[in-house]
Amino acid sequence: MTQISKPSSFDKYLDEFKEHRDIYQEMLSHKRSPQTKRAYASDMKDFFGFFDMEPSPVAIKDFLSLTKVEATALVLKWKNHLIERGLKMSSISRKVGSIKAFVKFANDIGVCDWILSSEALVCSRGIQKWRDTTGVTPEWINKMLHSPDRSTLIGKRDYAILQLLWSNALRRSEVVSIDISDWDGDRYLWILSKGRLDRERITLNTQTIEALKVWMYDRKRFVKDDSKALFINLDRLHELKRLSDQHIYRIVDNVAKAVNLPKKFSPHRIRHSAITAALEATNGNIRAVQKLSRHSQVEILMIYDDCRTNVQGDISDLLGDLCS
Repeated sequence: MTQISKPSSFDKYLDEFKEHRDIYQEMLSHKRSPQTKRAYASDMKDFFGFFDMEPSPVAIKDFLSLTKVEATALVLKWKNHLIERGLKMSSISRKVGSIKAFVKFANDIGVCDWILSSEALVCSRGIQKWRDTTGVTPEWINKMLHSPDRSTLIGKRDYAILQLLWSNALRRSEVVSIDISDWDGDRYLWILSKGRLDRERITLNTQTIEALKVWMYDRKRFVKDDSKALFINLDRLHELKRLSDQHIYRIVDNVAKAVNLPKKFSPHRIRHSAITAALEATNGNIRAVQKLSRHSQVEILMIYDDCRTNVQGDISDLLGDLCS
């Protein structure tokens, strides 16, 4: 006897969903951090652009309809192109990782039945190059903190930003994403850390609290805006809106030049300086400084500590003394 399949009550909704589905946007919506979204969007555009396409729903569907062997071959071709472009292996690893993550997302929601797991796509870093994580001394940071003209509104804003970057070792993306409502007006601030979906609470020191109070007091007095951002653009050529990552970079770069700092400087260099100074002040208490830096892996702090103390050199001298 022939069995007649009964139409599902959800068929018309499923048909409409399949017809207009945009898996790429679904993946981006799944990521809550604006920085993560921008990174994924940039990497996806780079990959599809290599093949003269945009990451449109049609192109995405065509890519996911390939076999695992075919897709792996295309990603490998793109990876080799990135190497030829001279990109750092860390950048290549992130870009290839974005495509892998997208395919994994598609696999998780049942759109394709394979993932990109080939060893050929692993981005080996090879020999780890020495990396200077020491930053600059607190004396230089002190000069930078005294540089902004705090009689002006811009100077008060910039000073508060520098205090956050230094006293709490914040990343510039973390500073940019802070809303007025994230600060309780005193000791506590909620930030969206790298790779996190939810905000976490950090504790501010006296200097940072005072800097924020002064900035917010004058902002309310002199700036009429409806932005929820803690730090806004005060350039008359632009509307009052949230500062960008690049704007934070320029603030630090300009201050570093103003105090004649002898090396190229950036917000992340302030973070390096803060972590190194904290390790020095705590005599290498990595676990304690991990609370400040919010690094998920303690091994990263060990790199900072090695640069600070040159343990390898000390041990080498010790061995030399034993046989002298």
